[in-house]
This record gives sequence, structure tokens and C-alpha cells, in this order.
Amino acid sequence: MQTRSIRADARRNRDLLLAAAMDVIAEEGPNASLNEIARRAGVGPGTLYRHFPTRDALLAAVFEGRLARLCTRAEEMAEALPPGEALIAWLRLLIAHAMTDHGLGARMMLTTSSAEADCSATLRDVADRLLGPAQREGSVRADLDFADLVELTAGIAQAAADPVRAERLLMLTLDGLRTAAEPTAGALGAVETGTTGRVATPWQERE
Repeated sequence: MQTRSIRADARRNRDLLLAAAMDVIAEEGPNASLNEIARRAGVGPGTLYRHFPTRDALLAAVFEGRLARLCTRAEEMAEALPPGEALIAWLRLLIAHAMTDHGLGARMMLTTSSAEADCSATLRDVADRLLGPAQREGSVRADLDFADLVELTAGIAQAAADPVRAERLLMLTLDGLRTAAEPTAGALGAVETGTTGRVATPWQERE
């Protein structure tokens, strides 16, 4: 009984450390303070080093956890939403993921020889799970592929200064991905008539 209790405590501490590390690294990047991670987890530095002997071991666990979260959310979206909406929701999540990566993925590619191939294969499987149904539904272009999605979302994440700008760029991009010629309904708003050609966006309407 005592051994089980120790094992349960160890698992709980590891989960707390991993959750804290995800938050701190999303805020500060891969070089975030390990002491701060331990503090937020409510454990001592020694406990952190027992579970993750090196920074790279912790970063690898965080990277795998973030990737697993993307996959889990994709499955949930595929089950809960129509195909086109599920794909858009996942692209939005992918952009948010990239905006809080802070070079973590690139660091893992450099330190682990199989990381790039494993990550690419995982994301491809997830994207295919969402992209295929959206294409069959007619929500997005039939010639859209996995590489297009990755490059478009990575470009938005790199270019956008904040989540509001990222959403704006995503909505503009989606207009080019759709099979219909009309702009995304409810996303960019209607074009006002007159001489200016000004587009009334949801962000402008809130101001």
C-alpha cells in the first residue's frame, strides 16, 4: 500500500511539473527558469531534477505533451463540429500553438534526430483526419494539402503580433482556401458601399 502511495505521489508531481512547464515555457520560451517551473508546480527543484534530469529531458516532455494536445483536440473537434468548422478550429489552435512555441520545436529538431520526422508524421495524420472530410464537404479547395496548411499557419504565427491580428490573417487566408468565391460569412464583415471601399471588420465594430 505504501509503495502504491509513493508511486501515485510521483505521478502527481510529474504531472504538476509538466503542466507548470507548459505554462512557463509558453510565456518565456525554452530557456525559462527551472526554479520558476518547480515553484509553480509546488515542488522543490530536487523533485524536478528527479523526474527530468536535464533541461532537454523536460523540454522533450513538454514538446510531446503539446503535440499530444493538438492531436486530442483535433479528434474532439472532428467529433463535435461539421468538417469545415472542425478544420478552421484546428487551424486556429495550430496558430496559437506556434505563437507560444518560442523556438521549442526547432530546438527539439536540433537535439533529437527523429523529432522532425515524428512531428511531421503526427501532424500529417491529424491534418488528413480533418482536411479530407472538409474537402469532400466542399468547404475548402480540393487541391489543398498538408504542406499548404503547415506553411500558411506557420506564416501567420510568425507575422502576427498578437492573437487578434492572427485571427484577422486567418480569416483572410480562409477566403482563399474556400471553394466559393464569396468572403467568409461573418468573419470579415460586409464591404461597405461608397467611394472608400472600406471593409467593416468585427474588430473595428467593437472599437
